[in-house]
Amino acid sequence: MRNIKLTLEYDGSGFCGWQLQPGQRSVQGEIESALGRLTGQRIGIIAAGRTDSGVHALGQVINFRTASALPLEVFMRGTNALLPGDVRILAAEEVPEAFHARYDAISRLYRYQIATRPLAIGRLYTWHLPLRLDLAAMQEAAAALLGDHDFVSFCQAGSGLAHHRCTVLRAEWQASGERLSFEIHANRFVHNMVRIIVGTSVEIGRGALAPSAMAEIIAASDRRAAGRTAPPHGLFLVQVCYGEKQPPLQE
Repeated sequence: MRNIKLTLEYDGSGFCGWQLQPGQRSVQGEIESALGRLTGQRIGIIAAGRTDSGVHALGQVINFRTASALPLEVFMRGTNALLPGDVRILAAEEVPEAFHARYDAISRLYRYQIATRPLAIGRLYTWHLPLRLDLAAMQEAAAALLGDHDFVSFCQAGSGLAHHRCTVLRAEWQASGERLSFEIHANRFVHNMVRIIVGTSVEIGRGALAPSAMAEIIAASDRRAAGRTAPPHGLFLVQVCYGEKQPPLQE
């Protein structure tokens, strides 16, 4: 059996999320259907992470096992020909039998986008907030996220995880005109972690909370201490890293 790794992007707007859901359109379902038609086999795929409804990906990674002898180029071009336009395969690679898209990932990078004015172009991929946000205060607060912490305060209640510890390598806000973006790179993420961090950061940016509140919320270990969950359509899974040397902690 061959083990094939695919890197892909998708627009999450029209999906119930990554995972198969009865009677609903999922990214997993579209890809497994296309691969099944291409190979004539029943294909089950493993993803680096399961994105929620409305969340997008620029660099999602999957792997699957197949007895097909199709060349890698056919796996990419042939699958793209069978996929809808909101999912694209970017790269195909044959990997060792033991490779696992989720468990072998050493880190992931997410980006969240905010606009402070209504957008015609990009409105499906940016949270519109008609507010004056203090970027310096938001970045000061983001420094508290760096390092190894228990992020239960930033996890959706009832997620059922064994633990909530994550090591954040980088957390940075940037501005370009009337758009803000937040990038966070960590070894793992708990459910809704990025969106809750963004929602909390907005409260800091508008002056409802002090920058020091971020560290206090982490220490509280209570979801009720954090801010609201930002909407999903501003969030992108940008990259999944494998085997590379871990980047240094941001200073």
